[in-house]
Amino acid sequence: MIVGVPKEIKNNESRVGMTPAGVFELVKNNHTVYVQSGAGEGSGFFNDDYQQAGATILDTIGQVYAMSEMIVKVKEPIAEEYNLIQKDQIVFTYFHFASSETLTKAMIASKAICIAYETVEDEDGTLPLLTPMSEVAGRMAIQQGAKYLEKPKKGRGVLLGGVPGVAPGRVLVLGAGTVGIQAAKMAAGLGAHVTILDINMKRLRYVNDVMPSHVVTEFSNEFNIRKHIKDHDLIIGGVLLKGAKAPNLITREMLKDMRPGTVIVDVAVDQGGCVETTRPTTHEDPIYIIDDVVHYSVANMPGAVPYTSTMALTNVTLPYVLKLANMGWRSACNFDKSLAKGLNIVEGKVVYEEIAEAFSWEPAMA
Repeated sequence: MIVGVPKEIKNNESRVGMTPAGVFELVKNNHTVYVQSGAGEGSGFFNDDYQQAGATILDTIGQVYAMSEMIVKVKEPIAEEYNLIQKDQIVFTYFHFASSETLTKAMIASKAICIAYETVEDEDGTLPLLTPMSEVAGRMAIQQGAKYLEKPKKGRGVLLGGVPGVAPGRVLVLGAGTVGIQAAKMAAGLGAHVTILDINMKRLRYVNDVMPSHVVTEFSNEFNIRKHIKDHDLIIGGVLLKGAKAPNLITREMLKDMRPGTVIVDVAVDQGGCVETTRPTTHEDPIYIIDDVVHYSVANMPGAVPYTSTMALTNVTLPYVLKLANMGWRSACNFDKSLAKGLNIVEGKVVYEEIAEAFSWEPAMA
């Protein structure tokens, strides 16, 4: 199979879909790999590295799309790429369709095979291709939240770890999934007081077992959320519904109950956000303020640490890329039921139920 790796063109996205090591494995399996010139530079991988691994370097993104049977990338295609995608071409990347009707309609029109990293699902319900980026984003959420709590950044002026004689900052984490646990771990490591909410008692029991005593678990409901937003300095949105739009756990009117300078980091922004006032931002312009509450909702947080993120991503995507290349998408998805759950749009039809539900489309369209 001919596999293409284009340069990411989303704002401040420095990750790349494949490392030279991944290219080496594909070439070893007798596949052809085209890499766009400069695609890996942001992650610390250069054209020579890819050529030594066996890739052919192409000058433009248009050439990569035109000459490849499968595209392996990181972020969803943006408008400039829509017309480059070909009928029956496999596109393997993060899509997060439920948060963008425009993207969804564009991919339906392309009649491509859209396989989404974020919905590939193991038998135990885990999301193996989403997990590493959720780990990165969860840890980064505390780094960014701590920074924007500083007064020059319009935050409350709170040091999360406190100092002797001064109480530590308070962090509220919505969701005890991968993002929430990684955020709680980082915040606890800094010495902050952490409250983590979830509706899954198994997850809360796990958190209670593995976290130190200054990480407190509570059942998630509107009453508890309203109670805690009044006295927590940093709020992390880490709620995920597989393939579907995130629920709004914090509404616009609830912002008035927060203290001025409270910071919200909504990691769920890719799926629409779990705060009503969330809208996607970029690393170039990461925050906005509503009712004196600082909102940080960068849609590609791991893109700020591209070396770590690219390595972590390729570690988990490469086995699936090899299956798709070796077997073709139909055989690979029949053979691997986890990969089959990654099928979102196939030849102009939505085949992932939650996407159709997100836009209230008729079932016939799915």
